Amino acid sequence: MITTWAARVARSVRDYVRAVLGEDHYQRYLEHHARRHPGEPAMTVGEYWRTRHSEQERNPATRCC
Repeated sequence: MITTWAARVARSVRDYVRAVLGEDHYQRYLEHHARRHPGEPAMTVGEYWRTRHSEQERNPATRCC
């Protein structure tokens, strides 16, 4: 019982840290793409991150500096 609770807590902490660091962005993109654009090929990991970083450079409104 405690190991089940500890495992749940550990997964929650891992998921939180991944979200804060942005590690889950590509997975969220894939889920969105599958829902909104079924049948169309999704960007590769490299294409996704290049596009994301390019967009942030073009529109730095969400950054502090």
